[in-house]
Amino acid sequence: MKVLCAILIEEKSDKMNKRHSKILELLTEHKKMEVTKLSELLDVSQVTIRKDLVSLENSGIIIREHGYATLNDSDDINNRLAYHYDSKQRIAQKAVESIQNGETVMIESGSCCALVALEIAQTKKDVTLITNSAFIADYIRKIGTVKIILLGGEYQNESQVMVGPITRKCAEAFYVDKLFIGTDGFTKETGFTGNDYMRSEAVRDMAKQADKVIIVTDSVKFHQKGVVNLLRTEDVDCIYTDSDIPSEVEEYLLGKNIEVCKVNP
Repeated sequence: MKVLCAILIEEKSDKMNKRHSKILELLTEHKKMEVTKLSELLDVSQVTIRKDLVSLENSGIIIREHGYATLNDSDDINNRLAYHYDSKQRIAQKAVESIQNGETVMIESGSCCALVALEIAQTKKDVTLITNSAFIADYIRKIGTVKIILLGGEYQNESQVMVGPITRKCAEAFYVDKLFIGTDGFTKETGFTGNDYMRSEAVRDMAKQADKVIIVTDSVKFHQKGVVNLLRTEDVDCIYTDSDIPSEVEEYLLGKNIEVCKVNP
């Protein structure tokens, strides 16, 4: 009986996550959607949609207003969180399985990284989380027993991260087993790439303080190329992504002794 209940709860949760992902895709496309329209498109009651919207609003991704919902445009990361939300959530859940209670980890900014931090806060105990992301620090501050250490530095408004020499100096005070980062692109020739020089520099500074560098990203990034160097391929130990990663890229990474962990998209 307990097993049956667990299966039913898991199925219900899976349906809800798929609905959340679809809601976010619709909001990304249309910017603003009425509850009645969402109910019609997703073939569920308005009561169910309102519960979904409350959950998404509590995560800071959307804003509810008088019978409709919009994406929270207060910062760029919320828009990125909404894109392929369900897949990114699965990636984050898989990545957090590698973390033990009581561990100290570093996390850089980015949508997948934010969901990794949220999963840690919801499922782990007494973890110390060191980050240069003010967004992540605020995102999880009321959840669980996570201790948050926010690195100082020059504040970037759009990405809500700390960068620069002060960030480097702050990071040098810590040594951790794992650093979780995102990426904006990858090619065999360039390795992992970013779109912001200062943020990429902060990643390299943080990587020096970690025994293991872990990338969490959706497979779309393996079809893109950023404008600045992030990390050399050989500087990465493990990648968590979805199963749509190109097979030739996966084979190349495995040939470089990089562990590739995949989830269904």
